[in-house]
Amino acid sequence: MKGRAKLPNVAIIGRPNVGKSALFNRLIGRKIAIVHDQPGITRDRIVAICSRGERPFTLWDTGGIFGAGEKDLTAQVRRTVEDALHESDLLLFVVDAKDGLSPNDQDLARRLRKSRKPIVLVVNKIDNDKHESLAAEFDSLGFEKIVSISAEHNRGISELFGIVDQLLPSPAESIAQPSTLNPPPVAIAIIGRPNVGKSSLINAVVQSERAIVSELPGTTRDSVDISYERDDRQFLFIDTAGIRRRGKLSSSVEVFSVMRAERSIRRADLCVLIVDLTSGVTAQDKRIAGLIQEAGKAALVVLNKWDLVKPKRGERQAIRELADETRERIFFLDYAPVLIASARTGENVDRLFGLIGKIERASATRIGTGVLNRLMRAAFAASPPPMVKARRLKLFYAAQAAGTQDRSAKGRIRRGEHLQPPEFVLFVNDPRLLSQSYARYLKARIRDAQPYVGLPIIFNLTPSHGDAPKIIAISGACREHSLIEHCRPNLCLKTAYEIDAGNHS
Repeated sequence: MKGRAKLPNVAIIGRPNVGKSALFNRLIGRKIAIVHDQPGITRDRIVAICSRGERPFTLWDTGGIFGAGEKDLTAQVRRTVEDALHESDLLLFVVDAKDGLSPNDQDLARRLRKSRKPIVLVVNKIDNDKHESLAAEFDSLGFEKIVSISAEHNRGISELFGIVDQLLPSPAESIAQPSTLNPPPVAIAIIGRPNVGKSSLINAVVQSERAIVSELPGTTRDSVDISYERDDRQFLFIDTAGIRRRGKLSSSVEVFSVMRAERSIRRADLCVLIVDLTSGVTAQDKRIAGLIQEAGKAALVVLNKWDLVKPKRGERQAIRELADETRERIFFLDYAPVLIASARTGENVDRLFGLIGKIERASATRIGTGVLNRLMRAAFAASPPPMVKARRLKLFYAAQAAGTQDRSAKGRIRRGEHLQPPEFVLFVNDPRLLSQSYARYLKARIRDAQPYVGLPIIFNLTPSHGDAPKIIAISGACREHSLIEHCRPNLCLKTAYEIDAGNHS
């Protein structure tokens, strides 16, 4: 992005199961990469910003070179590592002290020297002082910078940070501090069943083989963050592992992968559900859509592999029918726009950003308090709420809560505050009297006035007896609109926030 210097890149390289992912997690300060005794767990290049040293840098965790596993994947993992070698400014070459020096370590050392990049030999699994002698064997590799560590026990990490700070290239320009001009990127999680084309879609978007793609289900294991810039906007695509039914998870690695994918839904601003057109909407697709709905996230649905089912005639009619059928099958996510595309050929993939822009504009839209209250009164009059134990829901007043638009004006957008769903505060006699079916009815009436494409509508019910309840304070809100006569003392209905009585003028 303009005005922001590029951070230096540091890549963690090594053969399988030497502790690269454990070191990655230790340097970042949180568990991002999956750590497991099984060799070859990491396949894609995992990226995160490390800011624990004197200077921040981009840290890459790569797949193990000379790894065991599926032959179809080995070449792709190796290409991913080669890309990291080419693009990095500093290499952390990790070896296993307990295994000792292996021929693969020696071969990899020769290959790394050819890159002519600064290299730090990191001798891992030196868990205590008794293991220090194990590091001497690796002196024969001839690297000037050697540090003994234990990624698992946080041993030697401070010394490693010191060496990294010395070897990082001098910044071409000062790195811009976070400001209103450099908001965090829009985080977009790509979600779906195994082998529906999630990684292929990301590669088609960024026009690069950034994520490993294979016909083998379960190729992606970690949730991989992939940065992308388009029209001076920063996006963060999160490539996730395919989500299977819990009963079909074959290993602990797969369980961890699915847990990471589910966590990615919660940290994303927008969830893109990928559905395989060759199999249609399945029961598992519905379960995944339910996870998105429960998280209250902005969403859109991509029907992938259009190239395999595309008819020779009546293409537009087929698209309409497929979109309608999808909305009918995933009725609880009917607010999500549907895009029919082919990640393999790239057809319609570029339209993804048009839909994202449409959802962003919807997120910034507000319904005036007067309009909203008239709309809600009409909805209650047309179809009164059902009786619940001889009691009926009563609505005293309603207002749309302050959203992303208000925060962006103050320059305080944080991760997770892009594409925020519209939230409506309803002051009622008893929140327990609102049934799910009647809530859906009220949300449908709101969408009649404002569709809020791609966004769920959230109700925040507050019990009231007709008096103004106390909520979060924002001073002087009533001066920003002309509906003051509808406001109660100390409460502005326009924002549904408590205000100072002296500013209610």
